[in-house]
Amino acid sequence: MANAAGHEDRHLPVKSYCKGLLLEGDRKSIEPMAARLAPDHVQPMRQSLHHLVAKAPWSDETLLEEVRRQVLPAMHKQGPVVAWIVDDTGFPKKGKHSVGVAHQYCGQLGKSENCRVAVSLSVSTWSSSLPIAYRLYLPKEWAEDAERREKAEVPEEVQFRTKPDIAMNQIRAAVAADVPRGMVLADAAYGNSNEFRDGLTELGLPYVVGVQSSMTVWEPGKQPLPAKRRGKMGRPPRLLHRSPEHQPLSVKQLATSLPPSAFNNIAWRAGTEGKLRSRFAAVRVRPAHRDSWKAEPNAEQWLLIEWPHSEKGPPKYWISTLPASTTLKALIKIAKQRWIIERDYEELKQELGLGHFEGRNWRGFHHHATLCVAAYGFLVAERNRFSPLPAPVILDSPPPSRCRNSARAGRRVRPERHNPHSIATLRINLAYWLTRQLPRCPYCGSSPR
Repeated sequence: MANAAGHEDRHLPVKSYCKGLLLEGDRKSIEPMAARLAPDHVQPMRQSLHHLVAKAPWSDETLLEEVRRQVLPAMHKQGPVVAWIVDDTGFPKKGKHSVGVAHQYCGQLGKSENCRVAVSLSVSTWSSSLPIAYRLYLPKEWAEDAERREKAEVPEEVQFRTKPDIAMNQIRAAVAADVPRGMVLADAAYGNSNEFRDGLTELGLPYVVGVQSSMTVWEPGKQPLPAKRRGKMGRPPRLLHRSPEHQPLSVKQLATSLPPSAFNNIAWRAGTEGKLRSRFAAVRVRPAHRDSWKAEPNAEQWLLIEWPHSEKGPPKYWISTLPASTTLKALIKIAKQRWIIERDYEELKQELGLGHFEGRNWRGFHHHATLCVAAYGFLVAERNRFSPLPAPVILDSPPPSRCRNSARAGRRVRPERHNPHSIATLRINLAYWLTRQLPRCPYCGSSPR
């Protein structure tokens, strides 16, 4: 992967930076990583890492392409690509000088706060996923402020784009690069954009995207009225129309009008505390947005509704272009596959320091994120190269021993919190494999650490 950074002088810093991201440590900014990587030469290492991230003009797209080329074959060993997942993530940030920072909605905090937001596109199999594109959302107040742009070194070609526009550009680039195709998944921030959904249809990409409860549709079996001639003169009318008695409904109105028998209690995957279940209904509808400007009604699509018993009203809705023959369980399974990107962001932020970059410029923000994805791609590839080993058997209380590591043998693993995909589990699996390969202690019979 380091070869994709271009000049040979960058190869060792790239490897060092990724190694610093993978090592244990609470903070993955440049200073702490330099201290861990070269404790006797902290300053030269710090300068090397800082130049690589903040100054060196290597291409993020080229390195991400190389990461994809290295990791996707390993992912395919466990199954084909099933989805392209669009999402964004926020990074809380104080001050106003870091590139892209503004008062906006931050998913990490669940409210509007001072933060930066980045849009990503990930490729997913049923068991793993990998971000393949990553771009900072530049708010309009930043895009139109020449002084702030200059200080943050924002390239001239970067202009204001909405998040759905950024995502569509990433999807078009993935199509042009012949990335193995999958179902496009996104939340309501993207699915509610008619331009976004139309763009996916033009590219021939099926989708399952969230929508807001206010989206209007024609209930099953209905559509706009055909063109109505108002006189004998002039051209025959072509546009569809509505009447006061013939109007579309919001998806919330449609959901609440369905009988209880339309909803089924279905489990879609295993969670940490058992199978995840909820009530779902799916009906065939026609989106009603601006269809009075068209000569033909919109094609039928699936409307998927989730309404748990504990909720007074349906909290989630999806619209999908999957075929009419798709079963309800298959529709739910692919719609819920978006959960996997939450795991990616959790590990990228908590384990690999995605949000720890302390610089303020455009290049540094993206270079740091690209190297985090490269390090994460290495872990994804390693997970997919071998089948998961069984969880290690750990004693409840350690036997008496003179070994300094014997206390570690008594550590208890709580099965209900066991995540088979986490970095911690990867370390446990590797340690468990070592215990079966290496000789045991002659005093207590425990394995070396």
